Amino acid sequence: MGKKNPGSNWAPSLWLVLSSLLCFAALALPSSSPNSIMSLKWMLLPEASKSISTLEVMMDRDIDSNCVRKPGSHTRNLLRVKRGIDMVRVLFEQIVASEGNSLKDAASKAYAQVLAPHHGWAIRKAVGAGMYALPTKSQLLKKLNEDEVSAKIQMQNYIASSIPVIIYIDKLFNSRKLGINW
Repeated sequence: MGKKNPGSNWAPSLWLVLSSLLCFAALALPSSSPNSIMSLKWMLLPEASKSISTLEVMMDRDIDSNCVRKPGSHTRNLLRVKRGIDMVRVLFEQIVASEGNSLKDAASKAYAQVLAPHHGWAIRKAVGAGMYALPTKSQLLKKLNEDEVSAKIQMQNYIASSIPVIIYIDKLFNSRKLGINW
């Protein structure tokens, strides 16, 4: 199995491969958002980035507008993005720690820990059913053009890099007494 060049960015390919796992995130989008499943614009926060210089400013504007928890608010979207980052972090931790070829257990544990507490019964059931469509670890590595060693390094890099981001976003929410469990 070929290895990518050191320093190559395989994150876009990884996101495509993991899309079968992460598709449930689209189920949580408001149904009133046209084309929301296809575009997932809420993940990128493009509208906010045009007019808001920092996350602090963005959150403070939502607080002042009393719209923090309303669908489509930038602060609510930031919380969802943070959960996505955390979901991938826990997934990678589980994959790195596991010995087998199945991704189902790793994905199930990551979902149960990070996202399931925020989803209703129907979404949790759909995610559970979707777990059976996941590729095996060897299929994932082949699709990413990685071997076990190189993939482990990339996953550990993501884990280490994502932790300070997650902590920072949690601190932003908690310092404004917004909490993160809603």
